[in-house]
Amino acid sequence: MNTAEFTAIIAGGSFAAGFLGSLTGLGGGVVIVPMLTLLMGVDIRYAIGASLVSVIATSSGSAAAYVRDGYANIRVGMVLEVATSSGAILGAFLAAYIAPSAIAIIFGLVLLHSAYLSARKNERENSRVGPPDRLAAWLHLDSSYPNGDGMTSYTVRNVPAGFGLMGLAGIMSGLLGIGSGALKVIAMDQAMGLPFKVSTTTSNFMIGVTAAASAGVYLSRGYVDPGLSMPVMLGVLAGAFAGARVLRAARTSQLRVVFAIVIAALAIEMIYKGFTGGI
Repeated sequence: MNTAEFTAIIAGGSFAAGFLGSLTGLGGGVVIVPMLTLLMGVDIRYAIGASLVSVIATSSGSAAAYVRDGYANIRVGMVLEVATSSGAILGAFLAAYIAPSAIAIIFGLVLLHSAYLSARKNERENSRVGPPDRLAAWLHLDSSYPNGDGMTSYTVRNVPAGFGLMGLAGIMSGLLGIGSGALKVIAMDQAMGLPFKVSTTTSNFMIGVTAAASAGVYLSRGYVDPGLSMPVMLGVLAGAFAGARVLRAARTSQLRVVFAIVIAALAIEMIYKGFTGGI
C-alpha cells in the first residue's frame, strides 16, 4: 500500500467516524482509534493523538452548525463542562490507585443498560414543558430548539444529577483515557430531560474543550503526526458537517437506535478489554 492509498483509506474512514460522531454526540474517537490501530497498524499513541485532533475538528465543525441552527444549549454545556473537567483531574489522580480493568467492566455494564433505556425511551417524555427546576431557572438553562415547523420549548431538570454524572464522565475519561461523549449524552438525555437532539448537539459542543487539553499533552510528547492527523482531521470535519445536515431532518427515534447500537458496541468492547486486561 502506497502513501496515497493509505491516506485515502484513512480519510474515508475518518469521514464515516465524523458523520457518526456528529449524529450521536460521541465524537469520532470511538471509531478512529480502533480503525487506525486494528486495521491500519498505527501505534496506539499516535492513533490517540490523531483521534484527539479529530475530536476537536468534530466539535468545531458540527458544533458551529448546531449553535447557529439553535440546537446546542451553550449555557448547559458551559455549566456541565466544569464538572467534566474537574472529574478528569480527579480521574487522573485516582488512576494510580484503582485498577482500570475493574472500572472498565462496571462502565461497560452501565453503558449497556443506558443503551437499552435510550432505545426504548419516548421523546415525548423529555420534550414536554415540565415543572421548572429552581437551579436551572436561576442559571437560565431552559431553552427551545427547532422541531418541524417551529420551535419546541423544553425545561432542564435535575441539574445536580446531571452535574454528578458529568463528573463521573470526567473521572472515566481520566481513568481509562476514553472520550466521555457517551455519558454526556446519557446525563443530559436521561437525567436532565433534554430532548435527544439537544443532548447530542450539546455534547458535540462540549467534547472539544476536553480534547483540546489532552491534545496539548500528546503534542508536547511528539505523538501528533501531521501526516496522519491531517487526513484524519479533514475526513472527520467533512463527516461532521454532513452529519449536522442529516440531523436536522432525521427522526429522533432513528437517532436513538443508532446511538444505542454504538453504545452497546462500545460497552461490549470495554467489558471485553476489562476481562482480558486490554485496559
